[in-house]
Amino acid sequence: MNLTNPTYIKDLLERHNFHFSKTFGQNFLITQRIPEKIAESANLDEHTTVLEIGPGIGCLTRCLSERAKRVVTVEIDDRLIPVLKETLGDRDNVQVVHNDILKTDLPALLGGEEKLAVCANLPYNITTPILVYLLESGLKFDSITVMVQKEVAQRFCAEKGSKDYGAITLFLNYYTKPKMLFPVGAGNFLPKPRVDSAVLQLKSIDPPVDTDPKELFRIIRAAFSMRRKTLPNTLASAGIEKERTLAALNALGLSPSTRGEELGLKEYAALTEALKTQP
Repeated sequence: MNLTNPTYIKDLLERHNFHFSKTFGQNFLITQRIPEKIAESANLDEHTTVLEIGPGIGCLTRCLSERAKRVVTVEIDDRLIPVLKETLGDRDNVQVVHNDILKTDLPALLGGEEKLAVCANLPYNITTPILVYLLESGLKFDSITVMVQKEVAQRFCAEKGSKDYGAITLFLNYYTKPKMLFPVGAGNFLPKPRVDSAVLQLKSIDPPVDTDPKELFRIIRAAFSMRRKTLPNTLASAGIEKERTLAALNALGLSPSTRGEELGLKEYAALTEALKTQP
């Protein structure tokens, strides 16, 4: 069984009357070294329970099952469930859950496990919602190792002041330490997508600031709502009077012409706290 061989894949899918869905963003790997390398990068061991999202036909799932104690893989497409029963039927440590990951009770599914990790080839059209859902689930994942669109990976790992830097960059840096591991060209998939991909790893960390995250990210989202405008103007969109923002910036020694992409997480935390002290 070679789940990355194009001929085998086409035969498998034809037998199950499966056709690719753009809605679910389905592109299956056809280079065996890629899922092996992703699984190796996840640093799994016999104590790790892995959550996989969107297993496709199971090529990465099989690689994960060889390295982890248990693999829980969540697939939304009911047409793939019988395919996965065939391709993963010999793997006793794999549990296939037929559900939408964004509607899955993750603490009920995974709570109590000794060590948790996420490893997946994520559906590109909902990458950000999935990562937000995982990080806000209340579960402590040691690491999240995922393949995403290359441009998205660059945005997740962007440096302060760059054009790719944004609210999602800061969100990820609140919960994790993001690192791009390696690129994956479009030619490694069937069907071939229009974009290149990259494997990204998010290592879990303790939040580097003590500010209430709900209020912190309300300020951050507002700050990036209009990238070309200054903070007094962008924060006004969140209902914060310009005079309050100007006073807070002054208290922090920041220019009134400061823009959202110029501040890091600790500076946003300081700004959020400074705004609380302004009348």
